[in-house]
Amino acid sequence: MTTLFTADGLTKAYPGVVANDDVSFSVAPGEIHALLGENGAGKSTLVKTIFGLVKPDRGAMTLHGAPFAPADPSAARRAGVAMVFQHFSLFDALSVAENVGLGMENPPPLGRLARRITEVSQEYGLPLDPSRRVGDLSAGERQRVEIVRCLLQDPKLLIMDEPTSVLTPQEVEILFRTLNQLADEGTAILYISHKLGEIRALCERATILRRGAVVATCRPSETSSAELAELMVGSALSRPERPAETAGDTILEVRGLTLPPASAFGTRLQDVSFTVGEGEILGLGGVAGNGQDELLAALSGEMSSAADAIRLEGAGIGRTGPRERRALGLLTGPEERLGHAAAPDMSLTENAALTGWQREELTRNGLIRWGRARDFAERIIAEFDVRTPGPDAAARALSGGNLQKFVIGREILQRPRVLVVNQPTWGVDAAAAAAIRQALLDLAREGSAVVVISQDLDEILEVAGRFAALNGGRLSEPVPADGLTMERIGLMLGGAHDMEAAHAGPHHA
Repeated sequence: MTTLFTADGLTKAYPGVVANDDVSFSVAPGEIHALLGENGAGKSTLVKTIFGLVKPDRGAMTLHGAPFAPADPSAARRAGVAMVFQHFSLFDALSVAENVGLGMENPPPLGRLARRITEVSQEYGLPLDPSRRVGDLSAGERQRVEIVRCLLQDPKLLIMDEPTSVLTPQEVEILFRTLNQLADEGTAILYISHKLGEIRALCERATILRRGAVVATCRPSETSSAELAELMVGSALSRPERPAETAGDTILEVRGLTLPPASAFGTRLQDVSFTVGEGEILGLGGVAGNGQDELLAALSGEMSSAADAIRLEGAGIGRTGPRERRALGLLTGPEERLGHAAAPDMSLTENAALTGWQREELTRNGLIRWGRARDFAERIIAEFDVRTPGPDAAARALSGGNLQKFVIGREILQRPRVLVVNQPTWGVDAAAAAAIRQALLDLAREGSAVVVISQDLDEILEVAGRFAALNGGRLSEPVPADGLTMERIGLMLGGAHDMEAAHAGPHHA
């Protein structure tokens, strides 16, 4: 097999952890190659090394048979390596063409660039209007901007990090057609995803990392999702068990909630209504940018609403703030881990105290009881298997998945009456995702009401008893999750609410 790229013995250590331990693998021209591993396995360090963001302590790389050691991303791009990051790096106030130009080494004049964007985006089935403002685009369209920006550089190796986390099922199909077209033309693709079904459908080979080292190489199409997950974590993976759900008395009721957007590029909530009962999990799906952030802010108390638009156990709380709502038992976990859910430079003990001081009684006479706060942090770390040196570690020192486990665990252990979480397992490996979902199911089993806002449809179907779709700030009528097909969910996410109302039952596809 011809080889386009090789990594030979790549090693990178940081204080207290070996991120990459003698990693070797190769990618052929036109191959779609998966890079798999649980959170903290070393995937991010590895692709940052390939893209020139990290310098290895030992080891070497080759590209087209020649030594490859990019000093920075510019050098990597010039050599033919492009990367689409998990977090978009786009400016909302600028046009598509202006954003694409900013990411190029030597962009052509704007008019010529706009024509090239139109040509390339249509050629690869990702149509874009170069004059549109990025702030007005959907999440799926924003990802197209990132991909087209890479394609204009004619890459020989394209790295994609969790590319489908913000896409509807229909958009995933379009993306896969594009990636297969690129592969047919000889572009090698290094594909990172925690969605093992996607890996099995798309990738020819997979390199699996565990604790920084390569533990296996396999053909995903010949390996089951369960086997892939077990290779990643080193043990059998248990699937969450969803009990036969019987919702009790209504705990949270939202009636006619209408709010302006949270920012200039946000989404207006329009007449949102739903209820959640004792012991119930309600799943709210939607492509990013359709009102999820505004809904979480309204429920957490960060945005005020009409008093009776949000009722907790019969009492109107729309005008109360976050502190009062937490005291009443309405707890939330926002999507943005660093900065919103956790203070990056604070320790895990301090972050535990930030939201837990009331319900865990971590203060006395206005002063923090640091011993109790540390005990609480250690309990979160132990019960949610947070991989960290200890409670004194800064939040930003944790991998994204481990910080997510800490943030979700911190809220669950406070025994909420209602828990609202946005993207609870985003960027989290299969084992950690299963553990978080099981913890949400256990919380509901103990009598709490749970609202899971997620773009991961498999996740919603795994835990939720009822499902509703957010589109353009409107919420569809919740329907039973059992029997829902991906096709029907895709229609709901696209805004086919009127169509949904006409359907007789959840089994219609």
